[in-house]
Amino acid sequence: MTSNGGDAERVPGETPDSHEAFPRLTADQLDVLQTCGQRRTAQVGDFLYRAGERVHDVLAVLSGRVDIVQSDPDADHIIEVHGQGRVLGELGMLEGQPALFSAKMVEAGQIVAVPTAHLSDVAFRDPVLGETILRAYLIRRSRLIERGAGMRIIGSSYAPDTRRLLDFAARNRLPHKWIDLEKEPDVDAFLRRLNVDRADTPIVILRREKLLRNPSNAQIAAELGILVAPSPTGLCDLLVVGAGPAGLAASVYGASDGLSVTTIDAIAIGGQASTTSRIENYLGFPAGISGAELTERAVVQARRFGVRLVVPAKATALARDEGHFRAELGSHDVVRARAVVIASGARYRRLDVPGLARFETANVYYEATINEREACGVEPVAVVGGGNSAGQAAVFLAATTRAVHLLVRDHSLGAKMSQYLADQIESDPRITVMTHTEVRELRGDQFLTAIEVEDTTTGSREDLAVGALFVFIGADPQSSWLAGAVQLDRHGFVLTGTDVDGPSGQTTPHQHRSILQTSQPGIFAAGDVRRGATRRVAAAMGEGAIAVALVNQYLANAGHAVRHL
Repeated sequence: MTSNGGDAERVPGETPDSHEAFPRLTADQLDVLQTCGQRRTAQVGDFLYRAGERVHDVLAVLSGRVDIVQSDPDADHIIEVHGQGRVLGELGMLEGQPALFSAKMVEAGQIVAVPTAHLSDVAFRDPVLGETILRAYLIRRSRLIERGAGMRIIGSSYAPDTRRLLDFAARNRLPHKWIDLEKEPDVDAFLRRLNVDRADTPIVILRREKLLRNPSNAQIAAELGILVAPSPTGLCDLLVVGAGPAGLAASVYGASDGLSVTTIDAIAIGGQASTTSRIENYLGFPAGISGAELTERAVVQARRFGVRLVVPAKATALARDEGHFRAELGSHDVVRARAVVIASGARYRRLDVPGLARFETANVYYEATINEREACGVEPVAVVGGGNSAGQAAVFLAATTRAVHLLVRDHSLGAKMSQYLADQIESDPRITVMTHTEVRELRGDQFLTAIEVEDTTTGSREDLAVGALFVFIGADPQSSWLAGAVQLDRHGFVLTGTDVDGPSGQTTPHQHRSILQTSQPGIFAAGDVRRGATRRVAAAMGEGAIAVALVNQYLANAGHAVRHL
């Protein structure tokens, strides 16, 4: 491949690279980087970094030319060429993950290396430059995911472990490509070259020399550098359980207030919001923002303030222990904290209909990411639900499928959905809205081929030919680990504020209890896990911020020093 005046080359078939993804820094901006970093001379053939290595610097090209090389199991491929003024890398490297590709000098020159820990100094000196670099990294991460770069996941769409690995990769925004045993014609020959039998799948190929057979989520996280152990000191000011919008907000505000914060999540940072294709009513983003970008920006912010993010880490119990709180994790680790914010969220319920068990591992989904959209291809799909998540999924899927049937139990589309989203759906000819409609049965032989639905006003039934079903109905709180720690309602939602029962078992509306305070002093709840919460991203983030203010007050009253920045 040849370069074009130092511009980053495109992979054949891609859309043109935008200026935001591959900005050319000005001489003044390069001077700022040199003030915060060091100049290095590199010769032809030198590797600035190799795939699999952790890179602790942000690198920019002062002179010369750099090839970005992807190492597949069969061969190396040059995927980009960078010249003067270009910044190397992508978001994962900024977050401490191993490099996905190698960077090799093909024309001698000089590089400036800025330690990632000093990027805040760059942003302080030149806010536009700081945002330019972050924005470029965010876009590059999205493009890597869309392109199917990074690790390979090889497995059957009918295997629960394949779905588990794909879900973990998608939820954590890990670039990957899925090779489906049921659809890829050359997959058996590929497996033979790797000396792998079908029975060993699913497998994960991280790079040429690293292959994992049916790894756990924790193994993947450890290999990719996103698994962080709890603090060895064992005691932090604030433990946040759940890394969705509420948990991330609590983490950022807590750490920015000077608290030592540990945040854990059982699956991924970002919660369900991270899988949302577009949020168009989030304040300050008139053009909308994807849930992934919102999450990734929050993660960068949290790490900048020193939050210890531990994923995957599932809380299994919570109790008082010698004046502090003790959270037990499924990995047998323990986190001790002076205060706790419960932000473990809720998950969509399963449909109680005949046929669900037969197709749930292959054709029934509870989120709509690129993986699910690619698995569906162009075949018609059905989406069940009347809230924003169902509406956003319908719009996202309609971009590639021939038809989307949106099944809403209520009598109107806007009963539980934002009006802007309802208007989008109504104007999209590929989306058919079926109100007062419920699913009665899933049908098919090896694959889901149809669902039976009923019009609840007339009782009439019909079959819809679909290749996949997406379910976004109600939600169950993730609170089983809280048994005995705080009061829950009969559905498992955490009781807070005036909903908390007094000693006699009766609700005491006039007791002095803050809105996010649980029945246990020092434990607060925010977001969807809390009874009465507003199911909006902005509302969850607001509750996370409020919870930190209450934590600070609690710690001060308990005699713990609180440092305000």
